[in-house]
Amino acid sequence: MILVGNGTVVTRDPENPFIFQGAVVTNEQGLIEKVGTWEQLKAEYPQAEFVDAHGGVIMPGLINMHHHIYSAFARGLSLTNYNPKGFMDILEGMWWRLDRTLDLADTYHSATSTYLDCIRNGVTTVFDHHASYGAITGSLHEISRAADLMGIRTCLCYEVSDRDGADKCRESIEENLSFIHTAAGRDDDMQHAMMGMHAAFTLSDKTLEACLKDLPQGVGCHVHVAEGMDDATHSLRTYGCSVVRRLMDRGVLGPQSIAAHSIHLNWEDMQLLKESQTMVVHNPESNMGNAVGCANIPSYYQAGLCLGLGTDGYTSDMLESYKAANALAKHNAKDPTVGWTEIPSMLFEGNPALAGRYFRTPLGVLKEQAAADIIILDYDPLTPMTADNINGHLLFGTNGRSVITTMVAGKVLMKDRVFQHVDEAKILADARQQAAQLWSRVNR
Repeated sequence: MILVGNGTVVTRDPENPFIFQGAVVTNEQGLIEKVGTWEQLKAEYPQAEFVDAHGGVIMPGLINMHHHIYSAFARGLSLTNYNPKGFMDILEGMWWRLDRTLDLADTYHSATSTYLDCIRNGVTTVFDHHASYGAITGSLHEISRAADLMGIRTCLCYEVSDRDGADKCRESIEENLSFIHTAAGRDDDMQHAMMGMHAAFTLSDKTLEACLKDLPQGVGCHVHVAEGMDDATHSLRTYGCSVVRRLMDRGVLGPQSIAAHSIHLNWEDMQLLKESQTMVVHNPESNMGNAVGCANIPSYYQAGLCLGLGTDGYTSDMLESYKAANALAKHNAKDPTVGWTEIPSMLFEGNPALAGRYFRTPLGVLKEQAAADIIILDYDPLTPMTADNINGHLLFGTNGRSVITTMVAGKVLMKDRVFQHVDEAKILADARQQAAQLWSRVNR
């Protein structure tokens, strides 16, 4: 057993939301045994291993509902003959060029280094959307191997697309199905799988049908939806309907599916997403960086969409994404009053609820029998902190680097900023060496 104590506990449990000088006890099954005051639990569990919060904030681990591990080695990359004028140029000139060069070693080291960064930033569960057309078969299994090494929860998929021809499209579908069956055979609730798809404008109806043909019941699709205006106009011109309507009619959407981005939506699209209970994941920094537009989150929230928050590979820091989403909502609406409710709800309520459609163990909450996914933030507030204003403190007083300790499934992965089970320096050194080789290949 582990006793995490000597801090303020933010449980995200409505029945017991905030405990000053609180503590959490975990058990050998990787679950939370008890939540209470530090003095109470110290007395009840004197033999438990003690993890000191040093007066900081003890809270549930964060969840990223849309990441791109394969983009890790683009950090600092300078591409030859790359002068993008818009989003399609970015896709073709950078991301598709990069993923066509990735081999299995690149994928593995991208995963270890990205998961390392997630743990550093208090992210304990990651929904990843992978592409590596240079080496498709086995790529999800390499990411899975990295996740097991790092001790993090993850849900994986491979990005099916017609853009590189029929053979690679079929191979991509098979890689998804292979990992779906592998993940289904696990009983530890640490890894799950989805059918990945790129975006509607690179997916024919025949390919959509092939993706769904052998998909097991209970497994949905993870697809980019109306991220750029090109996706929206392509669907209208080619199929005479919106992207959402097309995907809905072809059976892609539903409660087990993720519609990442979902920027360019009309009223009917919102109703279809709501009625189908499709998961809609907002990625604010990436959307701003690619200049593709801004999802109208206040309208989506009012319409009752199932909303979550991700990073799209732009960062692994969900608190940073929280800040960006809050500011972007206000900027887009030209209204400083929006975002205060919608954005924290997406991160602290929406993400756990959406992740719960795949993970059986309750996530994002500190209560008995929930996952012992716990983080500690080095945060000493300069103003009073209560259950009513904790989101404001996290928004304006913290970021991912405030995290000093991260625990997943009852295992301490990082303690006082030191990794406990892996050699951080070696992981980063290996990643740098692998990235240098990739950069040489991609610029040939």
